Amino acid sequence: MKRKNLFLPVMLFVLVGFFSLHQPLIHYFIGEEAVVSEETKNLQETERLKSINNKIEKGETLFSIFSKYGLRTEDLFEMKNASANIHPLRELQPGKPYSFVLDKQNYINSFTYGIDDHTVLKIDRVHGCFQACKYDIPYQTRILTIGGTIQESLIASFGQEREDYLLALQAADILAWDIDFNTDLRKGDTFRIIAEGLYLDGEFKKFGKILSIEFINNNQTYNAYLYERDDKALYYNAQGQSLRKAFLKAPLSFRRISSHFSGSRLHPILKVRRPHHGIDYVAAKGTPVSAVADGTVNFAGYQSGYGKIVIISHHNGYRTYYGHLSRISSEVRKGRKVLQGDLIGYVGATGLATGPHLHFEMRQGGTPMNPVKAKNVAADPVPSTQIAEFRKLTASMDQIFALAVFYDTKDSERKNHYLQTALLSAVSTPGGQPNITVRKN
Repeated sequence: MKRKNLFLPVMLFVLVGFFSLHQPLIHYFIGEEAVVSEETKNLQETERLKSINNKIEKGETLFSIFSKYGLRTEDLFEMKNASANIHPLRELQPGKPYSFVLDKQNYINSFTYGIDDHTVLKIDRVHGCFQACKYDIPYQTRILTIGGTIQESLIASFGQEREDYLLALQAADILAWDIDFNTDLRKGDTFRIIAEGLYLDGEFKKFGKILSIEFINNNQTYNAYLYERDDKALYYNAQGQSLRKAFLKAPLSFRRISSHFSGSRLHPILKVRRPHHGIDYVAAKGTPVSAVADGTVNFAGYQSGYGKIVIISHHNGYRTYYGHLSRISSEVRKGRKVLQGDLIGYVGATGLATGPHLHFEMRQGGTPMNPVKAKNVAADPVPSTQIAEFRKLTASMDQIFALAVFYDTKDSERKNHYLQTALLSAVSTPGGQPNITVRKN
């Protein structure tokens, strides 16, 4: 009888040990956090494994990290070889999280490194050899509805958290062709946003893509709808016209305009009246300056009066001029292609300038034009063959705007409020499939 009673616990112990040894060690990195799966915790307790969790410091290399923790250099070289074709370990970025799992003899069992917010590198010791792989962080995507009223600035109206700041920038980028958020905003303007919320184990981690925006600026309503076609995520208005225009409204974030386009202006240094064929944007020295449209660099260097200047040629005979720069981007050279929004330099006061500002000009066929009054051409609209599908999408979003509660961005609990099944059902097509596509990033 005693032998029979002993047999069952022994077999249970063996089975538990067998299945535990076959559970993967997985660490999901979000920002600076490392979330360890329950299976990993159990395995660590069973085998008395030790974990090291930290983030890459400025100037650190994998060699210095190994030295800091007294790890074996032979493992270092083997790990580098294992990951060479997956993600080279020399490409460690400051601030990124990493983790080691060590056995009782201080041998590396596994190494995990958060490449970015979406991807993790994992190196495991399997049968005495290291094997590397990359995998996507398994976020759960939920639909969030967020709203607010402009009081001081766009950024301040979204809240103080990093993710709120990034959401505000995303919204500004989408509407940048219609609204100049430096000069056009008014106190009392309102916004409502439908966006993806990315969660891990039920906890909000960050915002994904904005699916739709309703922005009321100076009593005028602007709408944007995300529509994916040709493997591109593009935004359109309710009529299916692209929000993306040939030219951005401004090449930088500025404090004020000190000089407008004029046929006769008193030069602040030369003290003579002469034409001013551009706009002077006052901004702090070092403020990034972006190309307002796709094009080819015609000139990048120093010109008398303009100081350090970049000249870009565009379609239909247009050219844009960016003068008085403190520094030109190292990637900007004559003949190089640039895309709208690409960094081309930084605000300065080189040449004939009384202080830091950007002198911006636009010409067509050599003729100066007032950038404020220049006709801006939109990109291609939704193709006629896809307009019916697009109409279904906009109808779904409009129903959400009509039915959902839009939580203020400063509501600390807002990220726990997301569209439930009932509301998603209310915006479904007759076939029963929601028009909203929930994607994993």
